[in-house]
Amino acid sequence: MPNPVVAIVGRPNVGKSTIFNRIVGERVAIVEDMPGVTRDRIYSKAEWLNREFNVIDTGGIELGEEPLLVQMRAQAELAIKEADVIIFIVNGREGVTSADQEVANLLFRSDKPIVLGVNKIDNPDMQEQLYEFYSLGMDTPYPISGAHGLGLGDLLDKVIEHFPEEEEELYDEDTIRIALIGRPNVGKSSLVNAMLGEERVIVSNIPGTTRDAIDTAFSQGEQEYVLIDTAGMRKRGKVYEATEKYSVLRSLRAIERSNVVLVVIDAEEGLIEQDKK
Repeated sequence: MPNPVVAIVGRPNVGKSTIFNRIVGERVAIVEDMPGVTRDRIYSKAEWLNREFNVIDTGGIELGEEPLLVQMRAQAELAIKEADVIIFIVNGREGVTSADQEVANLLFRSDKPIVLGVNKIDNPDMQEQLYEFYSLGMDTPYPISGAHGLGLGDLLDKVIEHFPEEEEELYDEDTIRIALIGRPNVGKSSLVNAMLGEERVIVSNIPGTTRDAIDTAFSQGEQEYVLIDTAGMRKRGKVYEATEKYSVLRSLRAIERSNVVLVVIDAEEGLIEQDKK
């Protein structure tokens, strides 16, 4: 079963990236006391109480029609769509703002489990500042400090309570699962069809035809196999379409449930930098 996905969202400059780095245990996201530093989604793995999960750090959700704000908001909305659980981060020192309420309204529409983390609560004397955050309509607000790592255990305890139940494995234990990975339009779907000897998946010269991970089961002698054809993975910054950004995480999750990963490269173009990513 693929690992659950947790998205960290909130308005700009509330400490999302600091908390992301604390949860994953390393400095993956750039931390800067300046709104808008995190503009794209950043993925990493984490573990709590023996449960592995994927974490997404997002750019701040902020109203406005400037192209950058629109792009950052779209990225956060995609992360919300991908997530099984959402961590909503607010700034305990600043109190509830109109921007926090706008983010809360967006999250309510997602119909996903939401855990509210009130950041920058660095000492017990600041606990009284939690009460006004009940006005956001969430469950219990959790006091945390990303800078000092305080309160994150209680927050993560609540997060994993919302994880989906572990599903039974779709395939027998002896079934070999092979994921085909590569950048768009290198022939992954054609290779799947060639292996199977029939047209099982759509083949097109248009990059991005495969939007999701497609499982195809077959047998060779007594051995059972599953081929997982995935969407093309572009280098971050080269990914433009929202649907394609959504499919990249599904490709990563396909890798998690495979036994073997087959990286497909276009021999006519040769090995390029994007193949190494």
